[in-house]
Amino acid sequence: MRANRVKQIMNSGQLALGAYVALTDPQIVEIIGISGFDAVFIDMEHTAFDLSLVQQMIVAADLVDITPIVRVADSDPGFILRVLDMGAQGIVIPHVDGLKGAKKAVEAVKYPPVGSRGGAGSTRAARFGSVGWGDHVRTSNEEILLSVMTEDAKAISEVSEIAALEGVDLVALGPTDLSQTLGVTDPADPKLRSEVERIASEVKGSGNTKLQMPMNHPAFPLTAQELVELGVGYANVAPQPPAILMREMQNAVRETHKTLGRNN
Repeated sequence: MRANRVKQIMNSGQLALGAYVALTDPQIVEIIGISGFDAVFIDMEHTAFDLSLVQQMIVAADLVDITPIVRVADSDPGFILRVLDMGAQGIVIPHVDGLKGAKKAVEAVKYPPVGSRGGAGSTRAARFGSVGWGDHVRTSNEEILLSVMTEDAKAISEVSEIAALEGVDLVALGPTDLSQTLGVTDPADPKLRSEVERIASEVKGSGNTKLQMPMNHPAFPLTAQELVELGVGYANVAPQPPAILMREMQNAVRETHKTLGRNN
């Protein structure tokens, strides 16, 4: 497996940046890579993306040398295996069931002896059998990024143990779900910031993982510098492509109408 760009950047002490796909066209992945992002975030939790489309997106990410990170809908090891065999270099698992759930995530994503991922030597991830099995296993365990989302009360309470677990690279916080768990509706609520800072401190203290949080997220807007100060190693950058496209198209129409003296 090729080197994981996000891991390389995080290991150098810098913040790796990803972009959401959101649109059902693999070309957006190429645009994201050409734009200079380090990763593409392919979301299967909140979209209708099927496996065939996801595989095309992973191939597109390879073409522009960025890290394809896939958020699956749940921790089903069979489904995760299929995504990994396509060549995904990162797996994000939402709503992890505390330390127990994080251990299951490691089991699903890593080959033995770290986990128990099933093997097949002719998959795309294994270069269709063109590389030695031992090399494939070793590089996969080294390069595949595992992010577990600590959004629920149980995971939040066990975050220090989760962060210290071998095989976990990122502890992810989703501002919207975290706010719901805390009963918070205002992004400026000090309770939300206090909890984020506590979790960030525990992740830092593990010495094993980095934090994952989005940049410019409306539920808890943070700048790049604020993310770095929290110890974030990887961030998806909002807004998503559909919002960017809508904004630019609206601006184009508005400016044209203004030039022509149109009121609608």
